Amino acid sequence: MSGGLKFALVILVVVGTIAVWVKLTKGPQVSVAGGSQAETISARLLDKYGTPTEVQIMQKVVKSDEEWKALLTPEQYSVARGKGTEPPFCGGFLNNKEPGIYSCVCCGLPLFSSGAKFESGTGWPSFFESFAPENITEKEDRSLGIVRAEILCTRCDAHLGHVFKDGPKPTGLRYCLNSVVLSFTPLAKIKADRSASAAKLEKATFAAGCFWHVEKIFRQVQGGASTQVGYTDGTYANPTYESVCSHKTGHAEAVEVTYDPSRVSYDYLLNMFWENHDPTSINRQGPDIGTQYRSAIFYHTPGQEAAALASKKRLEESGVYQRPIATQIVPAASPPPCRLNFIFDLKPE
Repeated sequence: MSGGLKFALVILVVVGTIAVWVKLTKGPQVSVAGGSQAETISARLLDKYGTPTEVQIMQKVVKSDEEWKALLTPEQYSVARGKGTEPPFCGGFLNNKEPGIYSCVCCGLPLFSSGAKFESGTGWPSFFESFAPENITEKEDRSLGIVRAEILCTRCDAHLGHVFKDGPKPTGLRYCLNSVVLSFTPLAKIKADRSASAAKLEKATFAAGCFWHVEKIFRQVQGGASTQVGYTDGTYANPTYESVCSHKTGHAEAVEVTYDPSRVSYDYLLNMFWENHDPTSINRQGPDIGTQYRSAIFYHTPGQEAAALASKKRLEESGVYQRPIATQIVPAASPPPCRLNFIFDLKPE
């Protein structure tokens, strides 16, 4: 083989290796309609109290002109996708003084709060700050022969209006918006939705050793679950760590999980309980020894009792454990003196 041919082969191998390396280091890509790659953005959503959530990574909303025309009215499309401007003093939200949140009409991303709305006299709804800085994107606009700052929805690139540096304190900014690109959610509705959601929440209570460890496990549950720790199933009020460790109070260290049954099933929580401790160990989990570290399920409803008993029976019949399952299945806390409510807001030392 000639020297020139050897050199050519070496070059081909190197190029091929680099191509493979580049493909691997780019990582997985998410495909979207049309074969393009999905773009992600950072933004904040609306929590149940009407305030911004933590920053979340979400997929950018990308649609064709035909899709946007099918979703929007002609007026909405002209402004949001065509960068038009509605006539002054004609917008539906210009004089709206009701408390609430203004969101993007195209994708629903929260953009402005009524608390930042003010009367600018310009004829367009005006705000001195955004709902969250991540939710607004600024872009230089020279369309009228002057330099302005266009504002866009970060998630879908809808044209919203412009921002100027002639607003009131504390920001000195004036976000000038087109009403037609906004949707409005009254604060009263946000509160009503929160109350309705709270009414649907259920509680589940488990003891499986040190409550800080057990709480860490159940905090991983997705779907609106929250956790609290405390002592339960004891004989007198106001237990302390020292009194519980005396083994005279009868309390168990436990975790109460508040969850939305439409998003998280009780059976799923039971599976987490069984899989993350040794239910055959009596009054002990790992290095933690004492009656307060017993394995127990405290049911809140007859349905939970039936589900807990059925899951325990399945586990016993599975043959996973050679020793008998020691988990107690008993009613959740009721008024003293039989069972005590949780002592919450405990913090690890």
